[in-house]
Amino acid sequence: MRHTTHWIALAALAGTLASCSLDVTNPGPIEDSKLQTPDAVPALVVGMSADYANVYDEMVRITAIASDELGHGGSYTQEGLWVRGIIRPEDVNGLWSAMHRARFEAESGIDRFKAFSGTSFDYGKSVYSARANLFAGLTNRLLGETVCGAVFDNGPLQSDSAYFQRADTFFTEAIKIALVANGATDVLNAAYGGRASVRAWLGNWDAAIADAAQVPTAFVYNAVFSLNSTREQNSLVQETYVRREFSLYNTSWAQVFKDPRVPWDTIKTSNGAIQTGQDGKTPYFRQAKYTDLGADIPVVKGTEMRLLQAEAALRKNDIAGAYTFMNQARANYKMAALTPASDLATAWKTLEFERGATLWLEARRLWDLRRWGADPGPAKNTFLATRDKAVPVSLEEYQTNPNFAGVTPKECQ
Repeated sequence: MRHTTHWIALAALAGTLASCSLDVTNPGPIEDSKLQTPDAVPALVVGMSADYANVYDEMVRITAIASDELGHGGSYTQEGLWVRGIIRPEDVNGLWSAMHRARFEAESGIDRFKAFSGTSFDYGKSVYSARANLFAGLTNRLLGETVCGAVFDNGPLQSDSAYFQRADTFFTEAIKIALVANGATDVLNAAYGGRASVRAWLGNWDAAIADAAQVPTAFVYNAVFSLNSTREQNSLVQETYVRREFSLYNTSWAQVFKDPRVPWDTIKTSNGAIQTGQDGKTPYFRQAKYTDLGADIPVVKGTEMRLLQAEAALRKNDIAGAYTFMNQARANYKMAALTPASDLATAWKTLEFERGATLWLEARRLWDLRRWGADPGPAKNTFLATRDKAVPVSLEEYQTNPNFAGVTPKECQ
């Protein structure tokens, strides 16, 4: 999803090397009017994908330690709080602004594309339009799954479900366009998958499983990272694999062995002891899902769709049907089929583990624990009972948005 533009400066030789000028002039910011042309559409979509990926890897890392996916074994103060379930408004300014920047860039870009109507650019049939709507849907889904209050463009506080409703609209538009655009099959599958998840979170499970059924089990849509520049690198790898800031130690996932969905390892020192984290004391159990700074991170997967179908089945007390879908997802990883449980409570625990393993380190776990924590039935999960449940509205939003005048910043408890 992230693309890279290479800028190449050419110097022409005129006579001799001594007469050659190697001066480089910075053209400065591009005027907005220069982007008001169909020729700018591909570059604008590159920008949308870059802004989304740039914050997505950060949210994978933060939600991992705010949930139960990773522990902290490093030197960072804020992460030391987040891993204990303390997520304060003053500590999330950068995360909040980056997520909303990605959302705004996608949404405003779509408005710009629509303004090109009647030119050589056909908004309703362009793969770029479909992709722009996909990014708008994905950024809103990311906000809905990680933040406990919705705010749009200096507006009032709304329920976080407003993000999912907004995402549904953009995914629907992406599907509509991708169905007629050339070269948009990946966008179509990703948009169906994105819409399936947000419709489930809005309680529309029948519509969710209808969308999920459109996505092949082996399908994966990635946020793409690169070694071309620091901004394009996967920062999760930098903190969990290059540095030793985070560890699986003391998490339930450290008890999971030989599961291809949850790969991790340990490093031994020269004297044979297990390497410790950056804090010098926490055993360093290293995630091995992403081992390269250019490693991609999945955003939409067909295996998740099978697990949405499994969860929908369990919500109708259909244990056999749920295991059929779970085993279809497991088969994609060449894992043995599970024997259906004899009771609903056990089936739910199995589903929660299967979903957690399948989506491990993909920024989805905190939301799952939050929604299962609010469930009064057999899906109940108490991990977040005494912890902050999500990323709060940032302190900067409280300070600059007139709708928050006189309101005391608070955590998502």
